[in-house]
Amino acid sequence: MIRGKFITLEGGEGVGKTTNLLFIKDYLEQHHIPVIVTREPGGTRLAEKIRALLLDKDSEAISEHAELLLMFAARAQHIKHVIEPALTRGSWVLCDRFTDATYAYQGGGRNMKISTIECLENLVQGNLRPDLTLLLDAPVEIGMERARERGMLDRFELEKISFFEQVRRAYLLQAELHPERVKLIKANQPLSDVQRAIVDVIRVLLR
Repeated sequence: MIRGKFITLEGGEGVGKTTNLLFIKDYLEQHHIPVIVTREPGGTRLAEKIRALLLDKDSEAISEHAELLLMFAARAQHIKHVIEPALTRGSWVLCDRFTDATYAYQGGGRNMKISTIECLENLVQGNLRPDLTLLLDAPVEIGMERARERGMLDRFELEKISFFEQVRRAYLLQAELHPERVKLIKANQPLSDVQRAIVDVIRVLLR
């Protein structure tokens, strides 16, 4: 059995991940590729409960270390019960956010030590890394305006603009550090142009 490919979609608030996730799923299925769509934090019953805790704006104040450890606890469940089994049986896995989001939100937004995140990444993931990461990037003001239009904001979306500027910088740094894996897609252009750029990148992986 040929192992499946692991594709992650990353980006700040309001960059269009959900829309483009479904577009990529349809594109892969048109090419007769078995694909599952999942998300982080989440993807299993336990991981979804952790997600609810992390996003609850009315919960007690979550310490930065608790937030980071909860992210990786959810990820450990997700990898064991969803991601690895799917890849092993030959399915492609399409995931809304993964560890790059931890480097961006907890590393960039919360100013946590990158060495701590790297340690947990190696512990929880072993050798597992995405085959391709699509980083949808747009100016923070545009993304937050789109997020507000969606309705009620969660605990992260209520952060200050400066937090999201740091998140964006951290994401762009990931693209610089891992250019062979992380492909930057400008998300503030028309949707048709965004999706054309996505197809150009995925075609390479299909070959």
